[in-house]
Amino acid sequence: MPARFALRACALAATLMLAACGTTYQLADIDPDTSGRASAMFQAAASQGARKPASDAAARARFARVVARIRPVAEGLCRQELAGRRNVTCEVDVGVDTKMKVRNAYFTYADPAKQRPMVMVTVPLLRDVANDDELAFVLGHEYGHLIGQHIQKGEQQAVAGALIMGAIAAAATADNPYANHDQIISDSMNIGGALGGRAFSQTYELESDTLGTLITRQAGYDPVKGAHYFARPAEAKSVNGKLSFWGTHPPDEVRLATVMATVAQIETQGGIGRKAAP
Repeated sequence: MPARFALRACALAATLMLAACGTTYQLADIDPDTSGRASAMFQAAASQGARKPASDAAARARFARVVARIRPVAEGLCRQELAGRRNVTCEVDVGVDTKMKVRNAYFTYADPAKQRPMVMVTVPLLRDVANDDELAFVLGHEYGHLIGQHIQKGEQQAVAGALIMGAIAAAATADNPYANHDQIISDSMNIGGALGGRAFSQTYELESDTLGTLITRQAGYDPVKGAHYFARPAEAKSVNGKLSFWGTHPPDEVRLATVMATVAQIETQGGIGRKAAP
């Protein structure tokens, strides 16, 4: 009985941990008119043919000038939103990944302690963007993952999912003397960790779009024009079998609609809203 009680307590604690890992910011409401306009804009952007890649020199020049405007705005917002948090730095290394051969952009950390955040874009993406607005929005979106603390939350979700599934498996097999308890619990925890890590993945992307919209606009770019880049046709997986930029950031009209609704919210309310504390 005490063991089962402990398992229930463990599962409850993990459930509360998982619930606390959701998004911080309120996504703007999308009305039917915005949804319709976004759908039409998405279809138009998606139907465009292949672009002529910019020269390496032009792509590098665009990167330098856009980063110069986006970085101070994004890091300023980061310091404002994450003020008071321990072990958080808003000073980001923004660089070019010259090894990856596909169009991609990503946010990561250069060290396990998460003391050195990085936003990286590949050369193929730099050569493919049509204008400064598109690159600005891509960079703003990646900064959104830092401000939203999505990597940290994903790790917490994985732990919570593993604990929940492990506790369920342990309780389900407790009275079975023939069960391989250790293996069942281990397998269940692995499944729970994988599921937990993806629990809020799509809402995190929309939250990053919301933050990216604010950053892009405050830096003097057009976020709606910039978000057209996500309508670019591409395979979900790259030639080496790994998920591409579009594999983890699904291109659909919901994203354009979110950006458009967020712009309207910023214009009428002066910014984006946080969710009420639970």
